[in-house]
Parts: sequence; structure tokens; C-alpha cells
Amino acid sequence: MLIFDVECYRNFFHVAFMNAAGRVASVEMRDDEKLDVAKLAHRMRSETLLGFNNKAYDDIIIAAALENRTCAELKALSDKIIKSNLPSWRVAQGEGIRKPRGWDTIDIIEVLPGQASLKIYGARIGSAKLQDLPYEPSATLTHAQMDEVGAYCVNDLRVTKALADTIAPQLALRVDMGKQYGVDLRSKSDAQIAEVVLKSEIEAQSKTTLRPLRIDDDATVRYADPGIVSFDDPAISDIFKQICAHDFELSGNGSVKMPKWLSDTMIKIGDGAYQMGIGGLHSTEKGQGVRAGKDHMLFELDVASYYPSIILQQGLEPENMIGHFLPVYQSIVTRRLEAKHTGDKVTANTLKIVVNGSFGKLGSKFSNLYAPNLMIQTTITGQLCLLMLIERLTAIGAKVVSANTDGVVIFAPKAMNGDIEQVSFDWQMDTSYELERTEYRALYSRDVNSYIAVKPDGSTKTKGALGASSLSKNPDFGIVAEAVAAQVSGQADFRDVIRDCEDIRKFVSVRKVTGGATWQGKPIGKSVRFYYSDAVEPDQGILYKINGNKVPKSDGARPLMDLPDTFPPDVERERYVGMAMKVLAGIGYGERGA
Repeated sequence: MLIFDVECYRNFFHVAFMNAAGRVASVEMRDDEKLDVAKLAHRMRSETLLGFNNKAYDDIIIAAALENRTCAELKALSDKIIKSNLPSWRVAQGEGIRKPRGWDTIDIIEVLPGQASLKIYGARIGSAKLQDLPYEPSATLTHAQMDEVGAYCVNDLRVTKALADTIAPQLALRVDMGKQYGVDLRSKSDAQIAEVVLKSEIEAQSKTTLRPLRIDDDATVRYADPGIVSFDDPAISDIFKQICAHDFELSGNGSVKMPKWLSDTMIKIGDGAYQMGIGGLHSTEKGQGVRAGKDHMLFELDVASYYPSIILQQGLEPENMIGHFLPVYQSIVTRRLEAKHTGDKVTANTLKIVVNGSFGKLGSKFSNLYAPNLMIQTTITGQLCLLMLIERLTAIGAKVVSANTDGVVIFAPKAMNGDIEQVSFDWQMDTSYELERTEYRALYSRDVNSYIAVKPDGSTKTKGALGASSLSKNPDFGIVAEAVAAQVSGQADFRDVIRDCEDIRKFVSVRKVTGGATWQGKPIGKSVRFYYSDAVEPDQGILYKINGNKVPKSDGARPLMDLPDTFPPDVERERYVGMAMKVLAGIGYGERGA
């Protein structure tokens, strides 16, 4: 496999390829030179090629280059792809550009979680060098500048290769799935794979070709009483009736709009307050610390495979798949469970993608699974059933300290365990959904989306601002969250964690800066990595290039676009200690505990 990337200027066209050993070869065109079309065509046909966003850009540009277009013509095409509001495939179609046969290209942009630039993804995995394009895309380059752009391209190749290595298991799983279903799934997201697999199986069963439903943008959808929801509290019952009577509007992309009256409604149960949303239920706690003790228990009840369970229990089928969707979906769920029990991890993981990924497509108007009424039927039923559980637990004296989408965290006297188990059992019988229990020693929350849960063995489960950086989350002074987790779990003193750490990657924050950033008058790029330095004036910050405003959290910061070989001596460790102290205070923790 080769990693590949394209750079395109009005007088410079450059395609670079990197092999597994890190060796780089390129094919390029400078000024009015002729491109070695035969050499480029051979490169494109001879190997599997992996890129970042290449399906929407690089593949098209290279296909056009093989038609002997000049640098200026390729740059005009590049601008049209980037600046027009048209999908790139439509631009290619309008230009008469077709991808040559024999190419085997993989695009990892959909496989990666969320939506970010190559630079940001690179920063999330700790890439040694963050580098933006050295010259504006509109520039006419000198030959020396062309060499610099070529070197920049090599760094992009290294980042792309590192990302591909990071998601190697996901790519391997897609290869296995592709063999099973006879479709190339290597460049597809989980939701896209789910659609492909379900479409393939349903079309094979029904002997028909599926097409997305066409629903007018001004159409509305209704939520139907699921037949399993009931409340003792008249106020919540009234909210339930209002939901069933409401006409939910659709947005331009086909998703369901959250009505303002519902988003503004605070649902009170005992000491807790809860908000409903199109995506899920949320409790509203702030700065909360809860600890289990000698006489009290703290645990989470999660609903297993919540959305798939609701789809099956409610018998939900898109209108264009009536009579076919549910049998196929049920068979996939059953096959996944069988594979999980027999230890067939490949099949289990494959079908997990299909089961969980399919839900997101219910709200996509261009999907064969598009069914906005089923989307709200699933999400709202899930929220109402959780509210039922919360009401029943509260009624017997248990305290629900947190709730989020598919689970609740409960604090109660140990003597109440039997009553809680009875309530849980009755709820499961009434709904058909299955609860899974996880014990905690403590739970510290900044809010419902940012918390540290301490398990009985001292290990921690973290989320949001208190979680570690990942492919879906920018680094943001990770040493602080790590130190706080060590403190609340009793593993180490937070000060020692910060003062002893020699990994600079844990001290940095990464931010996307629209229009680019400057520091001390010099441009440093649109994706900025920085740490706090005691050698920088406290009021000196990194600035937005376009208006001179400070980048948030950058007072006293030093850019770190290239990771050093040794830990910088000017890291202001005590500032990080102070940050950790503020976090501890903000999650309901004192040095002696909650």
C-alpha cells in the first residue's frame, strides 16, 4: 500500500507517494513542463493507494492530470472543487472527468470519527510536526518554493500514514466485511456500512431496488404512543400527551427539529431535573461529587443496545422496506449475539457496526433508510422509558444522581438494593429492554457530559472535558484531567502527577484558528498546538491573523508546532497545578473527598 497526496498551484502540480518504509517518490509538473503521464498512470495502477479526502479531491485532480491538463487548468479545477457548493463528483461530471479503471484507492476521512482537518487529526494522535501549507494556494511559486511545498507534502504523507496505522483494525474489519458482502467498504463510515449491508440483504430478500423516500421539506412527522409508557406524575403525563399531539418539523437536511417548548421544559422528578432532546435525555447536575460508602452504594444502570432494542420492540420499519427491514435487522442482531457468545470477534464486530450504525441514517434524507418519524419514535421512546425508570426509582427513595441517553446513575442505601432490583425487574418486564449494572466507588461531574467515575478497583471511566484526547477529541492540557483522575481515584496526589510528568504532549492544547494564527508577529498556521510557559509574559497570547484577537486560553502560551526531543524547561507546571485545583473544586471534590 502507498500513501498519496496532491499539491496544486497555478504553476506547480505535485503528486507524492510514500511506501510502508517511509520512502517517498513523486511525479510533478513545474511551470510549462509536460507531466510524465505514463509514469503517473503506472503509479496509480500498480498499488493500493490510501489518502485523506482523496475520493473528493485527489482522485479527481489526478484523473484530470492524466488528460494532459496544464498546471493552470488543474488549479482552476481545484478551486472549483474547493470553492463551489457542488459535490465534487458533480464537478467531475461537469468537467467530463472519469476515474480510470484499475485504480484501487482508499479514503480514510469517513472512517475517522467526527469531522476535522488532517492537521487536527494529526495533532490528536501526537504528530511530531504540525505544518500548514507554506504559501497561499493562489500564489505563483518559485522553484525554491516548489521544493518547500514538496517537503510540506511529505509531512502530510507521514500524518496520513500514522492515522492509517491508528485505525488499522477498523480498516481490516472493513476488508473482511467487503469480502463477505462483495462491496468495497474500506472508505465508508460505520453508518454508511450499515446502509450498504442492510440494503444488500433487503434487496436480495425482496428482489427489488431500494430508493430513498422523498419527503417534502415542509412536511411534519408525529410521535406515536409506544404503548409501554406511563407515569404517576400528572405533569409528566401531560408532557407525554403534548409530545404525542405535536407535529415535528423537518430541517433542510431532513433531520427532525427539536420544538422550543420541549427544549425549554424542565422535567422535575424528586431532587433531579431532566431535559429532553432529539438526541437523548440529559440530567442537569453541575459540580457534583458522590461517593459510595459503608452503608451506601453507587452504580449505573445502562440499557443494553437501547436503540436497536427499541426498533425491534416497536416494530419500526422504513416505508420503503415494509415487511423486509425487520426480518433482516432481527437476523443481524441474532447473528451478532451468536457470534459474540461463540467468540467469533470478526463477525460480532462486523454486525455491531451494522446494528448500531443504521440508526444514524434514519435522519439522513439521502439515505435508503431515511425515516424521520422512526428516528423520533426511537429517541423519544428511549427518553420516556428512562423517565419512567427514574420516576419509579425515586418513588422508593433511591436517588438518581445522573442520567444520559441510555442509562442512569443511582445512589442509595445498601439496604434498598432488593427494592431497586424489583423496580428494575418490573421495568424490564414492562418495556422488554435489558438493564446492565456497573458498580462505582465515586462519581465526580462538572456536568452530565464531563465526569470521572471511579470503579471499585480504582480504575476510572472518563468523559468529555475530563477525558483523554482521542481521534474524536482535541488535546486540551490532558495532564490536568489525568492528575485529577489520579487524585479522585486515590492512585496518586495530583501535584505529583503534574510535577513528575515528562511527556510534553500531555501539557499541550490544540485549536483550530480560522484564518490562521500569529505569535510574536509570525504566522504559525491554522491548527495551533501550544503549552503554558513561564518564559512568556502572562498577558502575551497567540493572535488571530485576521483581527488580532487572542486565541482562547493562550495567555502566557508558547506555540509548539514541532514536538521537541526533550521536555521543555520553561513549562509552567504550577499553572497546571492551579488548573487541576480548579477542576477538583468544580467537580465537588475536596482534598479529603467529596
